[in-house]
Amino acid sequence: MPHNSVLLIDDENNLRQLLGRVLELEGYTVLTASNAHRGLELLREHTQEILVVLSDVKLPDGHGLSLLPRYKAVAPLAEVILMTAFGTIADGVQAMKSGAFDYLTKGDSDDQLVVVVERAAEKARLQRRVAELEKQLAPQFTFDSMIGSSAPLTQAKALALRVAPTNSTVLLEGPTGSGKELFAQAIHAASGRRSKPFVAVNCSAFPKDLLESELFGYRKGAFTGALTDKRGLMEEANGGTLFLDEIGELPLELQAKLLRVLETQSFTKIGDTKPIQVNVRIVAATNRNLRQEAEEGHFRSDLYYRLAVFTVAVPPLNARREDIAPLAEYFLHFYAAKLRKRLRGMEPQVLTQLQRHDWRGNVRELKNVLERAAILADTDTLTVDDLPTEFQYFATGSVANEASDKTLRALEKRQIRAVLQETGGNKMEAARQLGIGTKTLYRKIQEYGL
Repeated sequence: MPHNSVLLIDDENNLRQLLGRVLELEGYTVLTASNAHRGLELLREHTQEILVVLSDVKLPDGHGLSLLPRYKAVAPLAEVILMTAFGTIADGVQAMKSGAFDYLTKGDSDDQLVVVVERAAEKARLQRRVAELEKQLAPQFTFDSMIGSSAPLTQAKALALRVAPTNSTVLLEGPTGSGKELFAQAIHAASGRRSKPFVAVNCSAFPKDLLESELFGYRKGAFTGALTDKRGLMEEANGGTLFLDEIGELPLELQAKLLRVLETQSFTKIGDTKPIQVNVRIVAATNRNLRQEAEEGHFRSDLYYRLAVFTVAVPPLNARREDIAPLAEYFLHFYAAKLRKRLRGMEPQVLTQLQRHDWRGNVRELKNVLERAAILADTDTLTVDDLPTEFQYFATGSVANEASDKTLRALEKRQIRAVLQETGGNKMEAARQLGIGTKTLYRKIQEYGL
């Protein structure tokens, strides 16, 4: 089937035929379904070919707004356009917030439909090209592919590699952005479950009720809007690994349900009475001190001890500064290829600035900085001017000469500069740390030429 397909889901036969014919005349291959169940089947069968899903809002077995996440879950690179006979602004806003490409009213001109579908298809094509490029450039998720040779990283990798072949639950501890999900993927790839699914969910990204249905699924009729059975991520990960990121954000009610899964490898869907057996390994991650949270009653102590069967501390970037250079080089070449720029390297001063930074956002922050710098770069060599403002405090003037100046004025200048760098240029926070007023800080910045 050509990689230029549109899936049309509508229970009105005449409308399906009419819109299908219009789109076929524009060169699209059109697949049709009269209900959501059949539409999802076709979407699963032809995920690689379908660029756009054109779905009615009111279907016999589901509502378009509630079906939208399911369409995106099956085909995340496809774009979804919702259609309705009675469009409202509120529904349109909600649809766009939920990830729909557009929200159309039936009866509008065919020309408008064709234009919207073409725009959606072009976006889907672009997303596929980017995904393919990232797939080609990104290494496999293995411990060997992790960039860096510092002692803290080497120790963490060695520890994780020891537990990977087992079925033990693993708790990854470390600050946000340090690479905990990469460790989880590497543990999965080094285990006997590598050929089975690796399913990741961020526990802080969903409200409690939605998180429960996402994790455990529900039966038809369990609540208003539950028009069909839903498989949860726990079932999707059966035989493989379920990665629970930000586990400290899991509501207490769901902690009890997760504890049962760890103890019995079974759970009960919402609206069901019969338990479902699964064979799933849990790898969890947190940026909190879960032991302390458990002692203070904010996290179930019995669940903590079940999760912390084997704990791996993922080191922050500022604890392995010798890894900054190879990581920066990797991200630079990655984004140069992605942006189709001829960036061959960076000035020595750029690396100096990167080494001096505090990296509170860890590897994720470094990645974002290099992406931004690659976008701004106008030559084949990255310069300090391409870096964000907070990296340029030390780039002006002679730091070596200033360091030898022991006058009170020079000491004050160096301290203000250091705190500004530490706070990322946040002047209110810098003033608070320095113990001076914001107006005074602005005056000092102007006085010292910072």
